[in-house]
Amino acid sequence: MPTAYIETTIPSYYVASASSSLFQVSKLAATRKWWDGGCSGLDLVTSLITLDEAGRGDARLADERLRLLEPIHLLHLSDEALEIARLLLESGIVPAKAAPDSLHIAVASFHRIDYLVTWNFKHIANPFLRDRLRNAVERAGFELPVMCSPEELLQNDEDDR
Repeated sequence: MPTAYIETTIPSYYVASASSSLFQVSKLAATRKWWDGGCSGLDLVTSLITLDEAGRGDARLADERLRLLEPIHLLHLSDEALEIARLLLESGIVPAKAAPDSLHIAVASFHRIDYLVTWNFKHIANPFLRDRLRNAVERAGFELPVMCSPEELLQNDEDDR
């Protein structure tokens, strides 16, 4: 079964309240539809980085995010993953202020996860950075997962019907 690493924006959108922004409402709806519809049949994994980020902020929402993530298998943060993250930061592909994003990419790459599911298009699923990320991860001896949103994964679910 293909695997999918769940990054923090996924539980954040799942538990979010409705917004006045149609763009935000669309992300919230797509996240819930994908998650509640069986996550495209993918085997979900995450890491302590995600749990740490999900546990911050409003206590009620943090508790909801952590409960959503509770049944998901946790991947360990290996020395090799830390090295991949360091390379991403030192190369400037991922800025220091987004260090947790480099860890999400590194953990998913090290564990050879098929998909990294995220709404973070600034530092993770950015099409302008994708080739640089792929090259850096490959230089470290690993493969970059397909980085995509729940909405993109829903496209496949709908095509199968």
